[in-house]
Amino acid sequence: MEPIIDVKELSKRFKGLVAVDKVSFQVQKGEIFGFLGPNGAGKSTTIGMLATLVEPTSGDATVAGRSIRRSKNGVRQRIALVFQDPSLDDRLTASENLRFHAELYAVPKRDYAKREEEVLRLVDLWDRKNDIVKTYSGGMKRRLEIARGLIHYPEVLFLDEPTLGLDPQTRAHLWEYILTLKKERGMTIFMTTHYMNEAEYCDRIAIIDRGTIVALDTPSALKRMVGEDVIVLKCADKERLRKELKDRYGFDAKDERDALRLEVEDGAKFLTRLFNELDTKIEGIELRRPTLEDVFLKLTGKKIREEEPAKSGWMKHMARRA
Repeated sequence: MEPIIDVKELSKRFKGLVAVDKVSFQVQKGEIFGFLGPNGAGKSTTIGMLATLVEPTSGDATVAGRSIRRSKNGVRQRIALVFQDPSLDDRLTASENLRFHAELYAVPKRDYAKREEEVLRLVDLWDRKNDIVKTYSGGMKRRLEIARGLIHYPEVLFLDEPTLGLDPQTRAHLWEYILTLKKERGMTIFMTTHYMNEAEYCDRIAIIDRGTIVALDTPSALKRMVGEDVIVLKCADKERLRKELKDRYGFDAKDERDALRLEVEDGAKFLTRLFNELDTKIEGIELRRPTLEDVFLKLTGKKIREEEPAKSGWMKHMARRA
């Protein structure tokens, strides 16, 4: 089957800064495809290029069969994009925001009423359609932005950090709507995130760091790259513990905040040895299966900090022009 997104050697530079460096990948129709990476990794810039808002420095891509270089209008007609930053007119009602968007995308007037009710019911906002948007909570606004993106029935929905700034409960509810889109519509969803638990929802994930894709696979396959159990040991004297682990077991323990981290087979069994054999006093122990954060740490040597992402270079440029 021909991929709905086909990216070939796509690059973007901003005044000598390489934001995206010759990335190549494909997305299949109906997938939830995720870009996972820290601030400044190139996630938002890649979406900006695929949505034809940013001109690539080199390379090309097709979205729904249209080139992002040669058929920008063709791409725009077939996609929707939910930005990191709010883009609603909060002086209008939800219904007015949707109608304005529908006009831009030439949604037939005979179809509009049905579509409006459909998308607002999907995100549980039908009863608030006539309320001014500035009275909405942050989560409601995010849901309305998704509804607005769906009004013209896009083939690909781009979500750039879709749950940024939302509380955990609202974040979970928003993901219910996103998963409903996949199940009921078979829609292709391309999202960026730096939240590890959100990446688990994806069918496949591309881990991107410093503009380069360092791994691409399903979440379960990526976690098998680590393979072993993870043990985290907290100790007042880290260096003494590090030396004892090296001398006694041959482990090169890695730093994890104020603790040391080991990757071992059969972690529960090995913990018994640690309790019985270690001379260094341990203040805390955590045993877990590999996570996507462990994968990222293994591939890049660092962890993704769950902080508010900075605007990418192209977003800063657009903000200056506004």
